[in-house]
Amino acid sequence: MKIAIIGYGKMGGMIEEIARSRGHEIVSIIDVDNQEDFTSEAFRSADVAIEFTTPGTAYANCRKAWDAGVKVVSGTTGWIDRHEKEVDRACKEEGKTLFWSSNFSVGVAVFAAVNKYLARIMNAFPQYDVEETEVHHVHKLDHPSGTAITLAEQIVSRLDRKTAWQPGTLTRPDGQVVTESEPKPDLLTVNSIRRGEVPGIHSITYNSVADSITITHDAHSRRGFALGAVLAAEYTLTHAGRLNISDMFVF
Repeated sequence: MKIAIIGYGKMGGMIEEIARSRGHEIVSIIDVDNQEDFTSEAFRSADVAIEFTTPGTAYANCRKAWDAGVKVVSGTTGWIDRHEKEVDRACKEEGKTLFWSSNFSVGVAVFAAVNKYLARIMNAFPQYDVEETEVHHVHKLDHPSGTAITLAEQIVSRLDRKTAWQPGTLTRPDGQVVTESEPKPDLLTVNSIRRGEVPGIHSITYNSVADSITITHDAHSRRGFALGAVLAAEYTLTHAGRLNISDMFVF
């Protein structure tokens, strides 16, 4: 398969390494200093482009790739909600393909399945309140993380006593704690911590007077995310339209 990479930070470099190790060809690498390459023959020859950039540029990158006739796998978070209608229209009416996920890790996919199953069980035990905490490196721009939002939405849709999620506290890299929302009984609180070079930790805790139950996914490196992105590209090669991680991993 011919792959283009959009965004050549730490993730981009790891994606290139893993893609080559799986026998794929990297035909184009686009970063901030060579945007003109979106119209190049090399980029147009790609079967799939893997995009990891910033919330402010992700949608424009998708449009440029689609204009070149290239399918897109995007792992950039913090943008999809703002462009939901445009993305749906592009995929349904214009024949474009976007595989977007807040997290491509195989481990996170399994964790999400456990999260949904546990929420269904805990719906019968209202004595337990639930809270979520996510920890990421200091370079991450959005909070809560896209993965944390996905997990929170899974819980809310299965727990009758929660109507929505809300941001709780943000612990900044300097240790300052900012309270963004006060706890409310009908809302799931999601707390964020920005610390060091943490690839990503997501924890869900159900707490009662008697005890607590916690499930956690702790990423050791970005490698799992990069491998998942390449697996998503392989899946996207033979599929079309609006795709996500639950299409690829069916539990």
